[in-house]
Amino acid sequence: MIALAGWLGCGAMMFAPFLINFWYGKMLAILGLALLTVQAVHNKMLNLVLLNVVGIIGYFWSLL
Repeated sequence: MIALAGWLGCGAMMFAPFLINFWYGKMLAILGLALLTVQAVHNKMLNLVLLNVVGIIGYFWSLL
């Protein structure tokens, strides 16, 4: 299940840059980062967890 979250997150992050000017592109990036965070937490990669959380906050901020 963790591997699936990682692969889905990777796919979302591959497509998000092409749609990032739209709200759904930002939401796709947030979803991708959230899924990748699940994998990073599982593997105890705290630097990536922090990077992903900051990215999620940034994309939420840009939606306002």
